This record gives sequence, structure tokens and C-alpha cells, in this order.
Amino acid sequence: MDFLQLAKTRCSVRKYLPRKVEREKLLKILEAGRIAPTAANMQPQRLLVVEEEDGLAKLRKAANIYDAPLALIICSDRQIAWKRPFDGKTTVEIDAAIVTAHMMLEATELGLGTVWVGYFKPDVIVEEFHLPGSVEPIAVLPIGYPAGETAPPDRHERDRKPLSHLVSYETYQA
Repeated sequence: MDFLQLAKTRCSVRKYLPRKVEREKLLKILEAGRIAPTAANMQPQRLLVVEEEDGLAKLRKAANIYDAPLALIICSDRQIAWKRPFDGKTTVEIDAAIVTAHMMLEATELGLGTVWVGYFKPDVIVEEFHLPGSVEPIAVLPIGYPAGETAPPDRHERDRKPLSHLVSYETYQA
């Protein structure tokens, strides 16, 4: 599938079939996260796979995972992330976002659905999954086979702002 078609096909899925995700597909998704670019190639991402019922129950204490049979907790290690020398801004969120986007697109390519969950209780994830102090949960990514219809790829024509509202050339224009 061409990249723009893949990007237009990806949508947020909030209802999943009770079907396990095959190990080969999971490994491809994780590989997409492994090869994602990170600032200065520091690779601060730490990925926690949750697919057993005990782990999914712990995760449900912190986030709505929409009954997905698999979820990834995308974390970043603040001690490893690159820091901009001018103001000390770290790239923990940026790196994790790039990694998450790569994995979402790979899941879509494999016929799976995902939804990016940012509304979660980080303290519960830290406690339940024993994250060390420097590792911060950034996103939760439920993954599975969509139950029902998914959003049509042509929805972007009506739901997204046109480029003329988003892009400026040479100098910013509101």
C-alpha cells in the first residue's frame, strides 16, 4: 500500500474482536517501533507488551483499552533522551510519539486496529508495572482486530483542514 493510502486508512479503533494478535504480527509492530527515528539516535523508548489477562486487568486500572486483546505501553527513559542544550528540553515525548506512530501504521498495514490512548493514570502504570524512576509512560496503544466497520479513508477530505490553513511559506502567516 502506498504511504498516503496507509495513513488515510489508519483510524482510531475502539471496539475489538476477542481474537489474539499473532506473534509474527506483534513482532513486526515492535520492529517498526525499534527502527523509528529518535533524537540523536538515543533510542530512549521502552516498550511494554501486555497481552495476558492479568496484565490487561492491571492496565485497565489505569486506562480504557477498549477490550483489546493486546496493548503496548510506550515509555521513554528520561536519563537517555536527548536534551536540547539551549533550554534543556528533552525529547521523551517526541521520541515516544514517533515510535508510537510507526507502530500504529505497521499495525494498520497488518490489518489490525489501534487507538492512541493518552488519557491514563501514569502513577498506576508505574506502580502496577514496576517502572523505574527514570522511565515515564507516554502512551498506551491498544491493538487488535477491529469489530465492525472502521472509518472510511475518504473522511479526511471533510474532517481535515485544507493545506492552505496549515502551511505557510517563508514566513508564518495566521
